[in-house]
Amino acid sequence: MTDRHVWDLDEVDETQVALVGGKGARLGALTRIDGVRVPPGFCVTTDVFRRVVAEAPAMADHLDRLSRLAADDRHTIRDLSAEIRRSIAAIVPPDDVVTAIGAALRRHGADTAYAVRSSATAEDLATASFAGQQDTYLNVRGAPAVLAHVSRCWASLFTERAVTYRQRNGIDHRAVHLAVVVQKMVFPQAAGVLFTADPVTSNRRVASVEASFGLGEALVSGLVNPDAYRVRDDAIVDRSIAVKRVAIDALPGGSTARQPISADRQEQPALTDDQVLRLVRVGRRIEAAFGCPQDIEWCLADGDVQIVQSRPITTLFPVPAAAGDGENHVYLSVGHQQMMTDAMKPLGLSMWQLTAMAPMHEAGGRLFVDATGILASPASRAGFLEMMGRSDPLTRDALETLLARPDFVPTRTDDAPRVPRLGGAPATIENDPAIVTELVERSRTSLTTLRRDIATATGPALFDFLLTAFEEHKRLLADPLSMQAIMAGMEATWWLNEQLAGWLGERNAADTLTLSAPGNVTSEMGLALLDVADAIRPYPEVVAFLRDVDGDGFLDELPRLPGGGQARDAIRAYLDRYGMRCVGEIDITRPRWAERPTTLVPLILDNIRLHERGAAARLFARGREEAQRKREELLERLRALPDGVRKADETARMIDRVRTFIGYREYPKYAIISRYLVYKQALLREAERLLQAGVLRQIDDIFYLTFAELHDVVRTHRIDDHLVERRREAFRTHQRLTPPRVLTSEGEGISGAYRRDDVPAGALVGLGVSDGIVEGRARVLPDLAEADLEPGDILVTAYTDPSWSPLFVAVAGLVTEVGGLMTHGAVIAREYGLPAVVGVPDATRLIRDGQRIRVHGADGYVEIVSDEGTQLSGIVGHQP
Repeated sequence: MTDRHVWDLDEVDETQVALVGGKGARLGALTRIDGVRVPPGFCVTTDVFRRVVAEAPAMADHLDRLSRLAADDRHTIRDLSAEIRRSIAAIVPPDDVVTAIGAALRRHGADTAYAVRSSATAEDLATASFAGQQDTYLNVRGAPAVLAHVSRCWASLFTERAVTYRQRNGIDHRAVHLAVVVQKMVFPQAAGVLFTADPVTSNRRVASVEASFGLGEALVSGLVNPDAYRVRDDAIVDRSIAVKRVAIDALPGGSTARQPISADRQEQPALTDDQVLRLVRVGRRIEAAFGCPQDIEWCLADGDVQIVQSRPITTLFPVPAAAGDGENHVYLSVGHQQMMTDAMKPLGLSMWQLTAMAPMHEAGGRLFVDATGILASPASRAGFLEMMGRSDPLTRDALETLLARPDFVPTRTDDAPRVPRLGGAPATIENDPAIVTELVERSRTSLTTLRRDIATATGPALFDFLLTAFEEHKRLLADPLSMQAIMAGMEATWWLNEQLAGWLGERNAADTLTLSAPGNVTSEMGLALLDVADAIRPYPEVVAFLRDVDGDGFLDELPRLPGGGQARDAIRAYLDRYGMRCVGEIDITRPRWAERPTTLVPLILDNIRLHERGAAARLFARGREEAQRKREELLERLRALPDGVRKADETARMIDRVRTFIGYREYPKYAIISRYLVYKQALLREAERLLQAGVLRQIDDIFYLTFAELHDVVRTHRIDDHLVERRREAFRTHQRLTPPRVLTSEGEGISGAYRRDDVPAGALVGLGVSDGIVEGRARVLPDLAEADLEPGDILVTAYTDPSWSPLFVAVAGLVTEVGGLMTHGAVIAREYGLPAVVGVPDATRLIRDGQRIRVHGADGYVEIVSDEGTQLSGIVGHQP
């Protein structure tokens, strides 16, 4: 604490947020930037606020009650926050504070008008702006009025919106304190906001200016439509001049009021073009000083730009670190290809980078691949776009949108792609199931060797061992035979769909022909959990126990119950085979089923409730029989065509090919994640040693370090605790961001569009990946562990990586926000015969839990039927 109650703005800077709040600290920093004018003033410190709050009646009890409330408990928050504000506003400031404020007013001009502005310690941060959460009062005149409004600012820390914002962002009310900025009032001819990055596209090279006559309050309150400008590279590239009928102006005696704008000025621009460009240049200086894009409030008085606020723009998705070549770059989201768009922790990011086959760049807790080189090569570009179109049409459309812009991706004369094709070009491969058997055996042998050899590696030597193991990891991924097997299954699928559509008018024939394809480790995982349910079903006491499970030690408690030993053995056997999996499994830091088996309990209970004994074998047999019937039907129809024998023979070979190889499509990911669990267990053993040695505060500290940083900690037994805490905070921020499919080096995120006119009005458009039509209750699930299904439910979620597959046996259809024709969810949906539409933008927001929806798996769209009831209709189309 300090004995000084008041500090002038030019005495403080960004290092003093705790003393003068975010706004005060940033205004102080602004005064130090050459070419930036800031109205002078002073700050009443947070120490004063603490004294005032300490005197407020029952404040500790009020804050305790607030901390226990949920953010959506609006009624209680409103009442309690109002009571707190009344308590604070009723307190008379201490005499020494009154004296200090009075002296500051005389120093800056006792007779002038002031803006009295709240400045919270959790405000204008790089991770949360808190914009508009506390109060500001304009044109305040005289010491008594200034003191009264200082008290109102203190109380505004507990407005309903401020309290709710902190609740939603996980910020402790006790940890936030309030300073007050008292600043000379500016009486502008025009005012507004400047974003140094386009808030719509996130493009960092495009600034956005909004301007109107009078005070900026008219604009920020939504009273007027502003003039709008977009500026790129010191040139106005777009402008929109609004009709402005009113402004908010300062009154001579204090306060503000709406004033009509004369008719001859209503259509005039609030700024000249030169003033717009000058304002943007000032904004770029501020952005450079603070090191990130800024949201700036400005005033124009007597032709002079004055800055009254600048805060980070917290909604922008970060840009991967530039290559340093000054060229344009195009980045593709790895998460959209891997069906895991959540933020990853630093250890997870670095481990994936070390084991991936292509260089990957981090931004916003996600990974991106630089596709600039392959897009710049005419020979490579066409094939790459075709591949992207099969994988994710939205990504292809986003790329084509970007490529349509002149010169953003210059065409190279060298046609050699810079992004390597893994495993080389697909080669001819025989329809021999022994190939798949051999590949699986190679992988299992490598995993067995890894488990054996890693057991004795500890300390720094473990990290040397792992670096060598990562090379083996990548060798398995790049195995040419493995790549040929994967491509054989996918290319056979495409061939069947394309040829049978042309010859017979048969749409998506491969969807049925791949039902219950052999050797698919992911679909087998879902069926195996049905067998676990069968092992538990005969024992009602075990079922009742599982309904109330709390904690991952339940497996050790099961043998106390009749049948509990058999139940435990069944679950453990399942975990031995599939325990390396979890939601978001490409992030090594995420808890695996083997580490958190309670995740599986809701799925097991749903299987017991929704299925009868032997369901796994019946479902698989039914799918296999339906695929065989479809095969015979198609071949018979083909033989009746001109040149039918040849067409039938070729189709039969392709059907055998797809059933031989399509199941293997899932195995390499299973092998990767199997190795990941081994790596993680070894690293956790090191973390336990560090914890015992007092180096770590807690085990999961290692998740906020990169692999190289953790290596250094193991070697030196020293850790930067502040770095770990910064990384934790950064991860929480990254979790709130939505990654774009395509991101440019200018920061622009491009989502892509389907551009279809063949769907019913109001339907949600996506990519149809599994044939059939189903209508039922939407079950919107953000988390696998929240599964609580009824017969006929349709799963709606952001993405489905392989860990979601055990849920597929209990649902009637699938809708996701992310996905493509050959991603895991699509492959398993086809094998189980679930109508599925993926890549539906904002599906989890636009579809509400419990709504009746209709999924058109072939045509690629979803209809919201009604909000009424949860009684489900039957399924139209095929289902196993």
